[in-house]
Amino acid sequence: MLNKLKKTLLATLIPTLLLIPHSASWADDISDSLPDIGTTAGATLSIKEEIQMGDYYVRKMRFSAPLIHDPLLVQYINSLGQRLVTHAYSVKTPFHFFLVMSDDLNAFTLFGGNVILHSSLFRFTDNESQLASVMAHEISHVTQRHLARAIEEQKHKAPLTWASTLGSILLAMANPQMGMAALTGALASTQQETLSFTQSNEKEADRIGIQVLQRAGFDPQAMPDFLQKLVDKSLFSSKPLEILLTHPLPDNRLADMRNRANQMRAVVVQSSQDYYMAKVRILIIAPNTNSHQLIEEVLEKYEHGNSREQQAAQYGRAIQLLQKNDFANAKKVIEPLLMKKPDSVWLLDSMTDIYLGLKQPEKAIKMIKDLGASKNSPTLQLNLTRAYLAAKQPAKACRILNHYTWLYPNDLKGWDMLSQALGMEELNDEQLSAHAEILALKGNLEEAIALLSNASTMVNVDSLKQFRYDERIDQLRKMQKIFQKYNESIAHLHLRKMLKNFQYY
Repeated sequence: MLNKLKKTLLATLIPTLLLIPHSASWADDISDSLPDIGTTAGATLSIKEEIQMGDYYVRKMRFSAPLIHDPLLVQYINSLGQRLVTHAYSVKTPFHFFLVMSDDLNAFTLFGGNVILHSSLFRFTDNESQLASVMAHEISHVTQRHLARAIEEQKHKAPLTWASTLGSILLAMANPQMGMAALTGALASTQQETLSFTQSNEKEADRIGIQVLQRAGFDPQAMPDFLQKLVDKSLFSSKPLEILLTHPLPDNRLADMRNRANQMRAVVVQSSQDYYMAKVRILIIAPNTNSHQLIEEVLEKYEHGNSREQQAAQYGRAIQLLQKNDFANAKKVIEPLLMKKPDSVWLLDSMTDIYLGLKQPEKAIKMIKDLGASKNSPTLQLNLTRAYLAAKQPAKACRILNHYTWLYPNDLKGWDMLSQALGMEELNDEQLSAHAEILALKGNLEEAIALLSNASTMVNVDSLKQFRYDERIDQLRKMQKIFQKYNESIAHLHLRKMLKNFQYY
């Protein structure tokens, strides 16, 4: 169980999920462009620096945080996130969405378009529009460059380096009391001034976020509905909600959102099948302390709900059977669903698990190949790879994974499976190279370089392989130099101090 320090640090230190990368979406409309506040924040922190810093902290996150690497869930939140991003303005960075296993209700952004969502959001939201409202709010923090603007704001109050300011801001996010004290001392600024600046950010993210939400086709009432749920829940909570500690919610913020939503065109939006499947899946595979009762309540409710909810309930029952290794009965549940929805990635994934559990990988291979949909689905590509490995056909797995890791170079699961397949093929130098990529994604650049150096000595001199390994070593060394200033910054010293007691169970 995470202690209080771990929870608060996890909630915000890596505020931000892949895991599977997506390209940025760009918009030409400028109606949500940054307001004229006398700065674009670029004087203190450029977009390039933001992306570099985001990359640095995401690598730290992969090393220490309990990220959820489930391909289905990762694919869902990134698809939902990109749908919102395509309707956002002032998008200047790529966006990546992460899921972290946590009972605490929260969501955050980090530099460079990295958004992290706590798994508890699925438990707390009633529909997809509410989940999208949280994501739209966080996306707006990024497009409005609130962290960079916070640094610029404090720079005018004291002639400190951006690294010192960043350390205090990140501390404020991770632990409000400790962070406010740090800001007060380090920045010669009062606690109330900092809090007011944060409240201003939250209101702006609400205002921009609700427009993004509406343009993306979701119910704008979902944003005030979610804020109302926070207020109601906090009334019966023995301690302040974590999300309210880091996302201030004065009364006028909720009232303002309700007023704005009421002025927008009323729409009826049904949650997608994917939302229901994702909610059921995450409740079962990422349980919290009171999960058993909650799971049963949700499944029983969905069993008497609309057709999408009923399908999600049956899917949830199948997952429960799979967790018990009851593959035969799980098959009885999934097969009739799959006959009705033969292209459902959720059902195909479960049927793959069933075939592999029954030691029938050839059937899983045939099912996915006959469908012909694996090329467009990261999840099905990995499923086909799993089936090839189970069928002792690592060469075919390698062909898929070499292309997959080129398309999705930040996916730890892809590199891990490629390392496994290369080991089965006894391609030792390439296996070292794949493992080096895993280490690099977790921020361990020195060990990654050492493995690549070993791989380079195992192949013919001046060969294409040696050139590739040596070129990658040069790339990682350049990355080390870029990251060095963050390693040495006051921000890193603060974070390292707080990380020292971190252990995840």
